[in-house]
Amino acid sequence: MKRVILPLLFGVVGCAILLKLGFWQVDRLAWKQALLADIDARIVAAPVGLPDTPTEDRDQFLPVAVSGMIGEGEITILASLRNAGPVFRIIRDFETEDGRRILIDMGFVPETERETPRAGNVPADLVGNLHWPDEIGNQTPAPDLDAGIWFARDIPAMAETLNTEPVLLVLRDPPQIDLGVTPFPVDSGAIPNDHLSYAITWFLLAAVWLGMTLYLVWRISRRAN
Repeated sequence: MKRVILPLLFGVVGCAILLKLGFWQVDRLAWKQALLADIDARIVAAPVGLPDTPTEDRDQFLPVAVSGMIGEGEITILASLRNAGPVFRIIRDFETEDGRRILIDMGFVPETERETPRAGNVPADLVGNLHWPDEIGNQTPAPDLDAGIWFARDIPAMAETLNTEPVLLVLRDPPQIDLGVTPFPVDSGAIPNDHLSYAITWFLLAAVWLGMTLYLVWRISRRAN
């Protein structure tokens, strides 16, 4: 009997730790789901005016309405759209009625329409969400300026190129004038939520740990007899 005490204790403690990690992930799942629900509600809320000094911490996903002029400056960013394959995001400069210049993510065009001429200097009333996308990584290529293709929404670099504030408004609704661009609105789908799979993994490990412990105790007991 004494021979099984140590492995049994080791097994119980290990199983308890794995179960605790699993329940912690369950708690994290509930927290993440509440956070995503808050973000989704914020995205579709009634739009407000453009803040004087927008910041990511305070204004991420803030719905905003602006009036002014869509400029002619354009940046095309290679992207991928589910069920559509490669597309190009169209980024334009926009001058508001009070003279501020910001970036507008107009949406996307099919890969074959990247070089199709699009009207510029167009008056428009726009509704969208302020966004600070996290798309720059160590493996992100630098823009191919010769080909006119970017590979991520780098707000400071785009703002410098188009001579605007480092502020990006992603259109939620299309402008009144058809520019051949389909809005690519922000949503919470890009925010990772893997806590359920993590919880299942920890619970499965706890079950395996328990099974191995019981098997070991059984083997020790047979040898003792």
